[in-house]
Amino acid sequence: MPDELLISDTIGRVRRLTLNRPEKLNAVNEALENALEDALHEAENSPEISVVIIRGNGRAFSAGHDLTGGGSAPDFAKETQSPQADLQKVKSGAGRFADNLKLSIPVIAQVHGYCMGIGTCLALNCDLVVAASDAQIGFPPVRWGGSPPTHMWTYLVGPQWAKYMLLSGDTIDGDMAASIGLVLKAVSAKDLDDTVLELAQNLAKVPRDLLATNKGICNKALDLMGRSTLQQLAHEADVMGHFSPDAREFLSIARDDGMKAALEWQESKFS
Repeated sequence: MPDELLISDTIGRVRRLTLNRPEKLNAVNEALENALEDALHEAENSPEISVVIIRGNGRAFSAGHDLTGGGSAPDFAKETQSPQADLQKVKSGAGRFADNLKLSIPVIAQVHGYCMGIGTCLALNCDLVVAASDAQIGFPPVRWGGSPPTHMWTYLVGPQWAKYMLLSGDTIDGDMAASIGLVLKAVSAKDLDDTVLELAQNLAKVPRDLLATNKGICNKALDLMGRSTLQQLAHEADVMGHFSPDAREFLSIARDDGMKAALEWQESKFS
């Protein structure tokens, strides 16, 4: 139904979840965070489902936070919010995406159009990411006052590329993301649906218990490299960014003159 935040359909042993805020480029708010978390756990607890796909309806996978609509985005009305209160908001909001990797069954992110900001946290905490060649991927909030509240960048692409992406705030396309290992592969936008569904159905041929076993050992390897602890540190780094002078200026402009004016102020430095 058009009013649903999340559309769920089942193809054999594959559950496909479609973010459904196309008019907002699937920007993430608290309601969508909650709906997605519930749907993922429902799929995990369904013995007939072996693989989950997450994709977006419309022109984007997700353009990032809905800065007008809750979730773990900075609150324009609360410039005096304490760091601890902000930290709790990050943990209960976008920080939850780090837990997606802990699901027992594999999750595939199907990325097209914009995958920005918090959209990258959702995608990169999936087990596999397949992108359209012309997808645009990046974390622009590092330019004005934030850091990814979950951190998979260094694990996927190594420190040099992670630093480039998070120090510059630049975006890369799907082909470049595939070449550096940020995503598994990139395909033409017209072939993306079929490619991802074929991949998911191939994985689903493996017994569910074996999928869980082999996903689990890969995750344990990541945890031995400190992944779980790093996610907690990522929450704190994001909060530190929220309290920077540039972040305060951005939020002040957004509150007084609107989000478009704030984004123009931020991007004018990089034009």
